[in-house]
Amino acid sequence: MIPTSNSSTLSSFSTAFVFSVLPQISTSPGFGLCFVLSNSTSPPGALASQYFGIFTNATSPTVAPLLAVEFDTGRNPEFNDPDDNHIGIDLNSIISAQTATAQYFNSSNGSFVPLNMRTGQNVHAWIDFDGSNFEINVTVAPVGVSKPSRPTLNYKDPVIANYVASEMFVGFSASKTQWVEAQRILAWSFSDTGVLREINTTGLPKFFIESSSSSLSSGAIAGIVIGCVAFVIICGSGCYFVWRKKFREESEEEIEDWELEYWPHRFSYDELKQATNGFSNENLLGAGGFGRVFKATLPNTTEVAVKSVNHDSKQGLREFMAEIESMGRLQHKNLVQMRGWCRKGNELMLVYDYMPNGSLNRWIFDKPEKLLGWKQRLLVLADVAEGLNYLHHGWDQVVVHRDIKSSNILLDSEMRGRLGDFGLAKLYEHGQVPNTTRVVGTLGYLAPELATVAVPTASSDVYSFGVVVLEVVCGRRPLEMALEKEEEQVLIDWVRWLYGEGRLREAAD
Repeated sequence: MIPTSNSSTLSSFSTAFVFSVLPQISTSPGFGLCFVLSNSTSPPGALASQYFGIFTNATSPTVAPLLAVEFDTGRNPEFNDPDDNHIGIDLNSIISAQTATAQYFNSSNGSFVPLNMRTGQNVHAWIDFDGSNFEINVTVAPVGVSKPSRPTLNYKDPVIANYVASEMFVGFSASKTQWVEAQRILAWSFSDTGVLREINTTGLPKFFIESSSSSLSSGAIAGIVIGCVAFVIICGSGCYFVWRKKFREESEEEIEDWELEYWPHRFSYDELKQATNGFSNENLLGAGGFGRVFKATLPNTTEVAVKSVNHDSKQGLREFMAEIESMGRLQHKNLVQMRGWCRKGNELMLVYDYMPNGSLNRWIFDKPEKLLGWKQRLLVLADVAEGLNYLHHGWDQVVVHRDIKSSNILLDSEMRGRLGDFGLAKLYEHGQVPNTTRVVGTLGYLAPELATVAVPTASSDVYSFGVVVLEVVCGRRPLEMALEKEEEQVLIDWVRWLYGEGRLREAAD
């Protein structure tokens, strides 16, 4: 669904997906599939047997507003198809407004590489719609290849506004023709609110065309294949060691297994340097124990926060990156989402959603003229509680944050709370106990049992959250050692003392 405002500017969106088109007979492919935006789940008069299942016929345009990006594996000259392996922009009609042969840009040599969408191979596709400029970019590449810097197809025309309604359904469609063809969507990500969450392409099923006949015996084929594979392995190993040595000499960086798996998340150093105006002080949002945080604006105008982290120990860097491998998979509306990373030497930069209203502690202590009302405070605490419940019970593993405090709770544009800063987080399997003896966190928020057992658990997180609740309700910091009365220096002790005196109401802000 894509909402639009009352102005002439359309909302933007980005989507990425992995698809596979596998004809039963390689010489008789069907017609592929398409990504669709429509104000109806069943466009009027659409035929399931042809025209991608969304158009009425070749001559009559669809009545309802409809925009489709077709990945066509068949050629129909009457529809002005350039070939049987192309991408097209369809505006209420099977006749595309613009087409391009399937190919992807190789930045290393500055040329486009053909991409056959009819072999059953997994294809990674990206569609970026810029509503303010009435522009669509469609990019494709084989799975495992980073998103190319140049799109396969670019279409820009204000006429697009006529085919996008205030609310639209988003999905995929294909037709069932006389040619048997399997169209599969293996992974999908969609965003109309900010940076697109990248797809984990590891472990996706693969499909191949099986030859029905061959003039060579199976033994001969096996011999050829084994010989070719052996040759490729020998050559590839030599190239790998040469490249690896050169790579280490030039950058002294090591590519971890998780980086290969989540490669699309990685930003280049130059991208982030440009986005932060050279990491200028004007863009500096704050600094803490793990590094500095900068505000950045990506080329698509999306605002993000970039945290620059320095590690003296290479082992420490490796351990921190191992945490990111898992933290990057977390997704919940009340968590600050990690959108990517950049690595240069021992410097690691993490890219997060930008929270325009800063941290909760600023709205409790540093903004006396704009203190949060009780209703807003309750909403923020409820938001954080939901996010914390997700970490402890809603994911594949238990995630112990270990540093829950008001400065790590950030407020988005709608003043809703999100839990951030997972630099100290630990993960372990449900039902198990984490094996760590190192106590970390912030004084005033640490659970008492950590002083003896030193094992962080979900319960110790809940204790820290309880301190935050008192902090928000009382309008006081956990520790205020400058106060004269000893019973008032520690927030929890002070509240307990007031409770014992029957004066608990006095603790409220």
